[in-house]
Amino acid sequence: MFLLLLILEPLSVAYASDCASPNTQTEMNACADAAYRKTDAELNHLYQQVKGQLKHNQDTANLLVTAQKRWVGFRDAECAFRSSAGAGGSIYPLLVTQCRDKLTSERIEGLHTYLHCREGDMSCPVPIK
Repeated sequence: MFLLLLILEPLSVAYASDCASPNTQTEMNACADAAYRKTDAELNHLYQQVKGQLKHNQDTANLLVTAQKRWVGFRDAECAFRSSAGAGGSIYPLLVTQCRDKLTSERIEGLHTYLHCREGDMSCPVPIK
């Protein structure tokens, strides 16, 4: 039970505190995590939209799945590298989460462009609706 409380405590802090002005490292970590979860949910929704537009082209859909899996691996490795100066410290989770949020936002922009391709754009693998 103690472990469960330990795991859930940062989440409850995020909802209980004002993320506009967190006061403790735990609150900052929890607020960053809440922001990242929102961004990640947006990414997943957009990814499903792009994938849905590829339902008639399984080969291209498979390439998207592979690209997304590799992108997640890149994101995690890049964020571990970018945050390594804080490794072992209480700020490390914040650094990693902020990095993931930033890179996920950038990926959202990239996926979003696939949903708005121009007719005849051969650099866009997603057909126009």
